[in-house]
Parts: sequence; C-alpha cells; structure tokens
Amino acid sequence: MVAATRVFAARMTGLPVFGPDGEPIGRVRDVVAGLSIGRRPPRVLGVVVELPTRRRIFVPMLRVTRIEPNAVTLATGSVNLRQFHQRPNELLVLGQLLDARVSIDPEGTPAVLVDVAMEQTRTRDWQLIKLAVRERTGRLGRRGQTRVLDWDQVTGLEFAEVTGRPQGVHQLLAMFDTMRAVDVASTLHDLPSKRRYEIAEALDDERLADVVEELPEDDQKDLLHRLDDERAADVLEAMNPDDAADLLAELSEVDKERLLGLMAPEESAPVKRLLEYSSDTAGGLMTTEPIVVGPDATIAEALALVRNPDLPVALASLVFVCRPPSATPTGRYLGCVHIQRLLREPPSTLVAGALDADLTSLSPQTPLTEVTRYFAAYNLVCGPVLDDEEHLIGAVTVDDVLDHLLPEGWRESGLPETEPDHQTNREAR
Repeated sequence: MVAATRVFAARMTGLPVFGPDGEPIGRVRDVVAGLSIGRRPPRVLGVVVELPTRRRIFVPMLRVTRIEPNAVTLATGSVNLRQFHQRPNELLVLGQLLDARVSIDPEGTPAVLVDVAMEQTRTRDWQLIKLAVRERTGRLGRRGQTRVLDWDQVTGLEFAEVTGRPQGVHQLLAMFDTMRAVDVASTLHDLPSKRRYEIAEALDDERLADVVEELPEDDQKDLLHRLDDERAADVLEAMNPDDAADLLAELSEVDKERLLGLMAPEESAPVKRLLEYSSDTAGGLMTTEPIVVGPDATIAEALALVRNPDLPVALASLVFVCRPPSATPTGRYLGCVHIQRLLREPPSTLVAGALDADLTSLSPQTPLTEVTRYFAAYNLVCGPVLDDEEHLIGAVTVDDVLDHLLPEGWRESGLPETEPDHQTNREAR
C-alpha cells in the first residue's frame, strides 16, 4: 500500500502506530503543529501517541515513515517515553483547531472548520495545507456547503483567536463516540482548560459522569467547580456512588453539603452512607449497587442481570443472594453465586441450589491491607461487605482496591513502561 502524502487529521485519530518490524506502539490521539507567522501554513511537528499504559508521548514527524488509511508506521520502535506536555508555541490540531469559527476570503463567509489536511513537502516536512470548512448558513437544521480551501483562503486561525474564542465541539464529540470513557478522560486531561470546559458542557450527564470517574482528582474537582450547582449534582447522581463519594470527600464541607442537598434523596442516600467510612476501608472502597437476587430467582434471571453491558466486569463476577429487600442494605445475606457456576447450571435451576455460603465476607471497617489479602487468598475480583446483622451493604471490586494501591497521580502519567523496545533516547522537538 502506498503511503499517503495528504492526510486529513481527523481521520488519523485512533489509528494504530507500529514500529518498522510491525511491533505495536500505541494509537494516534492528536497532531501537533507549530504556530505560523502571518498566514503561512503551519509546520506539523509530530503526533501525540497514546501507549497501552495510557501515557501520552510525542513522536516527531521525522520518525514517521508511512501514514496509511489503517495505520501509522515509524522508522524505529524506540520512542521517547517522556509524558507529552503542550508547549506555548504549539497547537493541537484536533483538540484546538476543529470546530473553530472562521471566515472564508475574500467574501468573509462565516464557516466552521471540520478538518485539516496535512501534506508532505519536497523537503519531507509536513505542513497544514488544506482546510475543510462548512459554511454557516444561519438556517436552523440546514447544513452549509463543505469546501476544501488553502490555508491562506481562511481567516480566524491566528493563535490568539483560536485559544480565546469559544469553539463548537461537534467534531470532537463525533470522535469521542467511538472511544472508551477512560480514553476520552485522557484526551480531556491533555487539552487546554478552555476546550476541556467546552466539551464538558456539551456532553450529556451520563457520558460526562463516566468520563469524570476516569479523570485525575484535580481535574475532577476543577470540572465540578466549573459546572453550575444543578448540573454538578446531576453528574454526581449519574456517577457510581463510590466514585461520587470519593469526589465529594475531596471538597470542602460547605461544597459537599450543598451538592448533596441538591441531589435526589434516593441518589444521595447511598453516597452519604459511603462517606461515613474511611476511604482506606472496605466500607469506603465498596459500591452500594452490586447484583442482588432473592433465593427463588432462577439461574436465567441471574444471568440476565449479569449480561447488562453497563455493568463493570468485576462486579458481574458475583451474584449475591439475599432475603428481601434487594436494595442495599438488603435483608439477610445468604451467600453468592460465581458467574462460572451460573454458566454451568441449567437456566431453570434456582440460584439457591448453586449457592456458595462458605465464602468469607468483609466488614465495612476492614482495612485496605486486609482487603488486599482477602482478594489474593480467595482469588476473587469482587467480595461482599456485610454489617453486624448479616445484611449486605455493598461489594468491593478489585479495580477499587488497585486505585488505592497505585501511586498517587498514576492517572496523569500512566503506568510505568516495562517493554524494552520502547525505552529510549531523548529527542528534541
């Protein structure tokens, strides 16, 4: 396949990046361009690549040998693992240019930038040469004509205008539709604050809640303070209760009580219960929304609950069997059924016949160190938390345990690299 000499930047997002021998390195998340002088096309400096560990690094364009419709190939498998940080003289093409409001010369027709084409010059440099813009008609529900123009045929892309003027988010949201919440969170973390706030305002409550759960703590608090109180309360309601409790615990008492008061009582009640426990105990780690069925439920009914695509994988590994009520705190806890057992039993069988009543449970006061030993000893990814009266009040999952065991700030920097192919020399940009 012949490598492209003109590439539209929006089509590069998510493309896998490979070394010369086909070794996978990561995925493209953005294109970095230098600031242009006057109305000259900017030079493309490189691409932002997200490694499997979620760390984002900068790869210079001189390292890129081929850009194909389905992949990007580098000249070497050795890359600089230093975390990418945008410099003052740089622009993120996808993060900062898309959806910018511009004018088409010479008539001054208002338009929106929907994509940017980069081309390789005779000197093997890449430049942002062409702009795909959609005319703004002003007619509700009507889409204007899309035109591909030279860089100097469009005004409104000077640095001060791009970074200071409000932008739309339609193109970025379209890209986010195909990305996991954790990848969207990683993208938001690397964007300038202005763009981060614009995107947060445009996301619906459910999607924003999923993304906020994956953001570093400082970004979570920053976004929550930027939202109006009613919207912030709605987002907290859409979050998992344990994640909402963790976030609220980092706020001042005044802010915490105000937001809890704005939440619906049925949504704030489990969050308030979780806030009563220390964050390094089973009570502080647990979620209050495990899968719970009665002893007269069938295997088929339990499996139907496990199949919920929105259910975290770890939480789907155990179905808890309790006397009514089924909402936490439940009636008396009877035991649990492991998903592997559910898959082996006839669908019409009652879950009571497949019960594991001998699995040791956790108390809400169990410290993190004991919770860790519990998961290791029983080879579990999910475990029940009971109160003194044998009521199920929640479940701890292994991902929540890992969140508290990993070093502070791990979400910002990703996990340490262990693959020798990717350890390398520093390279100037």
